[in-house]
Amino acid sequence: MTNDDQTAIIRIARESGDASDVQPLDLGQRVRDLRKARNWTLEQAANQAGLARSTLSKIENGQMSPTYDALKKLATGLEISVPQLFTPPVKGQVNGRLAVTKSEEMVGHPTATYEHELMAASLKKKQMLPYRAQVRARSMDEFDGWVRHDGEEFLYVLTGVVKLYTEFYEPIEMRRGDSAYYDASMGHNVISVSTEDATILWVTSLA
Repeated sequence: MTNDDQTAIIRIARESGDASDVQPLDLGQRVRDLRKARNWTLEQAANQAGLARSTLSKIENGQMSPTYDALKKLATGLEISVPQLFTPPVKGQVNGRLAVTKSEEMVGHPTATYEHELMAASLKKKQMLPYRAQVRARSMDEFDGWVRHDGEEFLYVLTGVVKLYTEFYEPIEMRRGDSAYYDASMGHNVISVSTEDATILWVTSLA
């Protein structure tokens, strides 16, 4: 890959918001660091990317300038975007974090209007807060005004029927499989309009 190719990828990363203040990196060292962060051998990483082991070894050792097709395979295998191959890791970033929350392990946090069950509670410094909520409220009168907070929020209806009220839009009835993504600083509340309490998945950004 030529310097012009690398410059183009960095430009695309900046324009798409995938990276900021991107500086050219030693691609081979970056790939090696990403592989080792996942505790993968050369063989494992090559299989993940669909490349020959010898090809990956040459890339890591700076003995080969990979084609864009090879870069796409590498990125796919490492489960990152192509621009991230040229982006320095965020300071303090932990690679390969994983938290599995079994359904029976979730602990409910009841309120008058919802019962929240937090997920991935063991992970610190998360960028998102996922939780399942049982919607108890049946009327807007049960809320003490609008709920609003920093960040963005994603809502997905798991069971039942809900009505999403927002500060600037007409109420929206949502059924199982429906979803909404909205600015959480805008006032919002959710009520259940089905016979049984509805359940929803909420994911709130913490950045």
